[in-house]
Amino acid sequence: MKNSEISSKQIIVHGAREHNLKSVDVSLPRDRLIVMTGLSGSGKSSLAFDTIYAEGQRRYVESLSAYARQFLEMMQKPDVEQIDGLSPAISIEQKTTSRNPRSTVGTVTEIYDYLRLLFARVGVPYSPATGLPIQSQTVSQMVDRIMGLDQGTRLYLLAPIVRGRKGEYRKELAELMKKGFQRVKIDGEFYEIEDAPVLDKKFKHDVEVVVDRLVVSGDISGRVADSLETALGLADGIAVAEFADKKEQDGTASQITFSQKFACPVSGFTIAEIEPRLFSFNNPFGACPTCDGLGSELKIDPNLVVTDTSLTLGAGAIVPWSRTSAPYYQQTLKALCTHYQGSLDTPWRDLDD
Repeated sequence: MKNSEISSKQIIVHGAREHNLKSVDVSLPRDRLIVMTGLSGSGKSSLAFDTIYAEGQRRYVESLSAYARQFLEMMQKPDVEQIDGLSPAISIEQKTTSRNPRSTVGTVTEIYDYLRLLFARVGVPYSPATGLPIQSQTVSQMVDRIMGLDQGTRLYLLAPIVRGRKGEYRKELAELMKKGFQRVKIDGEFYEIEDAPVLDKKFKHDVEVVVDRLVVSGDISGRVADSLETALGLADGIAVAEFADKKEQDGTASQITFSQKFACPVSGFTIAEIEPRLFSFNNPFGACPTCDGLGSELKIDPNLVVTDTSLTLGAGAIVPWSRTSAPYYQQTLKALCTHYQGSLDTPWRDLDD
């Protein structure tokens, strides 16, 4: 096997003498999780950090331009004869770990930011309905989708100019009024533009322009096409058809999203523009709606709250509250029993639901 092939699969260290290392020769497989163990002072950190990491970081910095190097700390070459198969390296400092579940190795090292940007700019989205790549959608396809709805369906054709972003947007609303638009939908509510509320710039808002109000019938295809083109021009290739009389389970109005960039050619499944925030579990747009991006849900187990149903409220049936001498919890129980006409002396199992 050639040396180049060996170095592509292994990191080979010859003659490492950094600190207490005694001309150590070692070969480490690439693309594997490697754990270095040993007694204190045996040279684990000297090999991993002061030799392998230091040399990888030094080579990377040397590859940069002279202008970029002036902003970076130049590391000294470690005391080692030769290292083959080494790539640019990162080092995570050993310290007290954060108990914040939103802090991961990816966020601490900031690799996650580059991955999100990579997915958003290079990634190819696929339809969850058909598995086909999501492609651009023409205006005629959008018109056909709307005209395929039941006759008499009432729609608002909206152009989402702001989605989940902070700001006041007074200038944008004024420009819309100059262009002849009369109504907007701000944070789920419809307003005349001149009566639009003052937005708090510290909070995120959704602003959608009402481009047209439609009733599906056989002779409006031309009007639909013109309105769609207007909406797409305002919202950078995105348009939304919102049903006036149809609601989702959460009470929000049902919508059909149209995109000149991202739509499934078979099922019609559509997504808005792919942005880095869609890949962030710390952003409402990218986080799982069930766990809010934490990966787990906090729920109360009634069997752990009340472990002995023969106990009364006064005798400590509620386990978490029985472990403290603070009077607050007993006062709360007394107030609840008074309000619901219960008793602190009744066993838990005999209380009414």
